[in-house]
Amino acid sequence: MARRLTTRRPTAFLLAGFATLALAFAPAIAEARPGGGSSSGNRGSRTYSAPPPTTTAPGTTRQFDRTETTRPAQTQPGAAAPTPARPGTTAPAGGFFSRNPLMAGLMGGLLGAGLFGLLSGAGLFGGMAGFASFIGLLLQVALIAGLVFLVMRLIRGRRPAMASGPAAAMSPGMARDMQGSPRIGVGPMGGAMGSNAVPATRPIEVTGEDYQAFERALVEVNAAWSRQDLEALRRISTPEMTNYFAQDLSDLRARGWTNATQDVRLEGGDLSEAWNEDGQDFATVAMRFSLVDVTTDATGRVVEGHPTERQTVTEMWTFVRRGMGTTWQLSAIQQTG
Repeated sequence: MARRLTTRRPTAFLLAGFATLALAFAPAIAEARPGGGSSSGNRGSRTYSAPPPTTTAPGTTRQFDRTETTRPAQTQPGAAAPTPARPGTTAPAGGFFSRNPLMAGLMGGLLGAGLFGLLSGAGLFGGMAGFASFIGLLLQVALIAGLVFLVMRLIRGRRPAMASGPAAAMSPGMARDMQGSPRIGVGPMGGAMGSNAVPATRPIEVTGEDYQAFERALVEVNAAWSRQDLEALRRISTPEMTNYFAQDLSDLRARGWTNATQDVRLEGGDLSEAWNEDGQDFATVAMRFSLVDVTTDATGRVVEGHPTERQTVTEMWTFVRRGMGTTWQLSAIQQTG
């Protein structure tokens, strides 16, 4: 009996290890409500610019964790221009050894030693005291190469980094309480810096009807999310945001979880900035809302949230439309604080 227990114990440890790895690599759900508690989507040419703070969201706004918008090229005054290639030269190929001369030299020496052993009649690796010695040499080569690579990374990391992308904050323009009178925004920087890196923009007015549309979208997005209704989400959000919603719902299903948000109420909100670019209107709105947010597993057991307790969330929502008279669609959700 003792022998059987001893035999099964490594198997049990092995299975436990596999279970731990499976859980570690499973989709991570920080918060299961729409947007997943992350910053996703895009704000057009201002994707990499922080929205101006507002009364509702006076702190910082998290940069996008997920976006399909590429960072614009650096065009700020004083920035170093890329060094042109010399005539007759080409960029190195993308192979590992072409980018790492040290590894190329080491591997060349290793192959040379092997060929010498082969020509001398001792076998391809006869001069290395057998296969075990060859494996040991490979491990030493890998260790040395890793140390050299680490030192090079540390040296490069100490070089002063060049500034890239547009300025951290754009011209705030107008800001308006969603249910109050207009007020002037208090963005940290004025507007012209980096303007040559983005399309021409102009401020637009946001009306009371627009604010009502934003509030309806908040409720409709949460309702469609709770129903897992991708068709409804596709009507009220951009294709990019719909893809993120679909991905998050798929991650929940992979865990056997279901999230539902109920009784969503807008507690307060105001406009951060609104502008037009390339024939599209954008509006970024700070919204503080409360809701009941609960996540259950396949058996109905609550794994996140509470079925009756309300929680309050403040997020930046960006909407986009194709000019006046068209429907606003959700383009981005960003976390604050």
